[in-house]
Amino acid sequence: MDYSLIISRLGQQVREKRTNRGLTQAQLADLAGLTRQKVIAVEKGTLSVAMVAYARVLGALDCEFAVIPAVLPTLEELADLFE
Repeated sequence: MDYSLIISRLGQQVREKRTNRGLTQAQLADLAGLTRQKVIAVEKGTLSVAMVAYARVLGALDCEFAVIPAVLPTLEELADLFE
C-alpha cells in the first residue's frame, strides 16, 4: 500500500477526533504544543511532518497509534492519489 495513503488516513482520523471533541485547530495546537500550521499539515497528511508531531497531536487527543492490517483503498482515496 502507498505510504502517502496511510498518512492521509491518519490525518483524516486526527481531524475526526478533533472535531468530535469540539476542538478548533488552534486549541489542539495549544494542547499539543505545536503551531496551528503544523496541526493543519498533520490533518492534510503532509508527508514532511515528523512523527513526533503526530505523536504530540495524538497525545493531546488522548489517543495513540495502533498497528493494524491495511485495508484496500476506496475509489475516492485512489482518485485523490492521482490529483
